[in-house]
Amino acid sequence: MERARFDKMLSSDQVGTLITALGAGIGRDDFDIEKLRYHKIVIMTDADVDGAHIRTLLLTFFYRQMPEVIERGYLYIAQPPLYKAAKGKSSRYLKDDSELEAYLIDEGTDGATLDLASGERLTGADLLALVNTSRGAKANVERLATRAPAFAIEQSALAGLFVDGGGDPAAAAKRLDLYAEEGDGAWSGAKGEANSFVFSRMKRGVSERVVLDDILLHAADARRLAERSKELAEVFSGVATFTRRDKATTIRGPIDLINAVMEAGRKGLSIQRYKGLGEMNPDQLWETTLDANARTLLQVKVHHSEDADGLFARLMGDVVEPRREFIQENALDAEVDV
Repeated sequence: MERARFDKMLSSDQVGTLITALGAGIGRDDFDIEKLRYHKIVIMTDADVDGAHIRTLLLTFFYRQMPEVIERGYLYIAQPPLYKAAKGKSSRYLKDDSELEAYLIDEGTDGATLDLASGERLTGADLLALVNTSRGAKANVERLATRAPAFAIEQSALAGLFVDGGGDPAAAAKRLDLYAEEGDGAWSGAKGEANSFVFSRMKRGVSERVVLDDILLHAADARRLAERSKELAEVFSGVATFTRRDKATTIRGPIDLINAVMEAGRKGLSIQRYKGLGEMNPDQLWETTLDANARTLLQVKVHHSEDADGLFARLMGDVVEPRREFIQENALDAEVDV
């Protein structure tokens, strides 16, 4: 990849300033590692998605034009926080959305109980383990919810409809009734055309219909949801009750549980989101990202150079078609770590 390619991505001024500052030239033929002015080069971008994009461009730049910087262990990535959570006089910085969610779950389950329909009560580590499994199930449901209502997907999965061979749509329909309000008719469920499931009811004189089609039922998220639901179905065999500090919440499945825990975790908290490094006060930036005694740095390494080279060429090269093919091949299998 030529320098002109990076000029388009980062701008000529940015690339030129970077090359001048490092003082070792550019490109596999002209770069001289012995002239490098710094042996600790830190990439520091905003903690949001835009920052991640810029970081990827800079990593591509070093990988293509100055690979020895990475090989010798000179390249690092800073870890600025995206959030600050404060309660009373104490505060905590959180790196990203995933860390914020984990923090809220810890807060929300502290001192909480979950009373199941079976009469069993979950607390402490047992409750936290269930919440973490439910968190993954909720993420699966939300990604599938572009094709059907989330509650119908969740309850159908708990009824076993996403397992190979399927379950009983009538049993799933009864689970959908857990969401019924006064004046709503009961749901009925049946197998539809092309390996689908169809649910219908009358709601205040209006016919309502939900279809779980073959595409949804065979998506990668549906397979993962089916596995998680094997564990969750017994726990959520009926309506449960989540209680924390005298507030009781009805729980019909993993989505209700996560929402209740997150709401409990946010109680009494002040959460500040930093859109960029420029929004942080100088002392905050110092104590979280710049102070060598407190900061966290990730050292950039390449363990499988041939695989990395091929992936960089495919995803960051000039030709669009390989990039499009990669997205099409992997879109249904992608899952955010939870």
